[in-house]
Amino acid sequence: METILSINLIVSNPKVRGGRPCIAGTGFRVTDVVMAQRFHNMSADDIASGYDVPLAGVHAALAYYYENRHEIDEDIRQQIAKARDAQEKNLGNDRPSLLS
Repeated sequence: METILSINLIVSNPKVRGGRPCIAGTGFRVTDVVMAQRFHNMSADDIASGYDVPLAGVHAALAYYYENRHEIDEDIRQQIAKARDAQEKNLGNDRPSLLS
C-alpha cells in the first residue's frame, strides 16, 4: 500500500504576504524563490544562504512551483506589471527620503 507523505514546508496565511504561498516560518514567497532562480540565476544553495531561508524550504518552494506553475507564473507577471506601472508613475518619489 502506498502512502503519500507531506513535508509541510509551504504555507499560506491571508495575514502574511497577501496569502501567497511562503516557505514555512518565513515571509519568503514561492515567487521570490522562482524569481531569484530565473532572473538572478541563483542556485537553491545561493537562495538559501543569501536570504537566510532553509534549503529544504527552497527545494519545497520549487516543487510547489512546478505543481502550480500556471498560477505562480501569473502572479509573477502581475508583480512585474505592477512594479513597471509604479516605476512609470514614479510612485514614492514625491516624498523626502527617509535616509536624508
